[in-house]
Amino acid sequence: MQEVKIALLGAGTVGAQVARLLTVHQDELNVRAGAKLTLIGVAVRNINSQRDWDIPSELLTTDAYSIIRQADVVIELMGGIHPAREYILEAFKNGASVVTGNKALLAEYGPELHDAADEAQVDLYYEAAVGGAVPVVYGLRESLSGDRITHVLGIVNGTTNYILDEMTTKGLSYEVALKKAQELGFAEADPTADVDGFDAAAKCALLASLAFHTRVSLSDVPTEGIRGITPGIIASAKANNYTVKLVASAKRREDGIELFVGPALIPNAHPLANIRGAYNAIVVEGEAADRLMFYGPGAGGAPTASAVLSDLVAAANHKANGGFAPRELVYGDTPILDGSKATSRYQLKMVVQDSVGVLHAIMGVFAKNNVSISDVSQENENDGKENTCYLTVTTHEAVYADLQNTIDELNNASQAVTRFTSILRVENA
Repeated sequence: MQEVKIALLGAGTVGAQVARLLTVHQDELNVRAGAKLTLIGVAVRNINSQRDWDIPSELLTTDAYSIIRQADVVIELMGGIHPAREYILEAFKNGASVVTGNKALLAEYGPELHDAADEAQVDLYYEAAVGGAVPVVYGLRESLSGDRITHVLGIVNGTTNYILDEMTTKGLSYEVALKKAQELGFAEADPTADVDGFDAAAKCALLASLAFHTRVSLSDVPTEGIRGITPGIIASAKANNYTVKLVASAKRREDGIELFVGPALIPNAHPLANIRGAYNAIVVEGEAADRLMFYGPGAGGAPTASAVLSDLVAAANHKANGGFAPRELVYGDTPILDGSKATSRYQLKMVVQDSVGVLHAIMGVFAKNNVSISDVSQENENDGKENTCYLTVTTHEAVYADLQNTIDELNNASQAVTRFTSILRVENA
């Protein structure tokens, strides 16, 4: 059985679990890979740091390049852009395949890394970059390679799903739910990447690239976070049979690819409405396969390590027995649509003057800007002011630029609207 030498870069939550599972299950993994898997070193920033699993000291090093240059497969789990990019390029230069879970790096430098892997005739695997243990990357690269994907819609960030689920099921405020997520280890001390949608946007870019065979970067994805979601918004959604979720959406349209990451109203009949806690779920729609859902734990050391080891087995098998991973397929010059051209249903909740003619005037502004109304409801609470009430307007499919013009006109040129309390996309069931 041919030996395949493995260099592991990073021994944090995921890296330590990879080292543990690779050691504990080595005999079985060897059989699956058709090769003898040998961990030759683990590159870390600090050899003396406490870790989730006690890695033998003789494997630890602070010199990543020394083990990269000896390896057949490099597993990059350090995160960040630099020096991860340089390490991966060095691996390719030395003929090593790479397994990574680095979605931020792939979203920014994916084309460069794919080209470098192709030039070196080695593999680049990244199942762990999206959805932890959820095998959606494999599904899009291989299982659905014979289909034409029309829409990918998913909950791809476990932190925000946990926060929103706590707000929905327990009535917590955003601040309290976030603190609880941090105490449980679901959220970082600085939660910006999660709660502002950047982590989900990087994953959206990867999923869109795979689904539509075009190159999508992080900057292409219009992104909103969940900091502005209040208990009132959650309660209003529940009253109207919706659930608020942070979603990543990539949709094929006749004129291009439409992308979005942000909070949206999900009908309770939709499978994504029932995803609880820190779990992930991605719904993929294809012309032939129809609707499929990939579901499972989207984060955590062991689940993510499972995805890493799956990629490692495949990469090692190719090293020992020949073959290559699926290559990046970019064969269409499909435009990425500007966010202003996005079409969706929307729900707007606003505080308005409770007087004769106000509703007629507001509806006139919507009509003037080509935004068709599906439903209107009024709540008589007066927001603490005399002669005001809440008005909720749900639209038919509308172009975002037209909706924004409507909002601007109601804000700036109308005495009828005091303020907007929420503006959310509405996904179809």
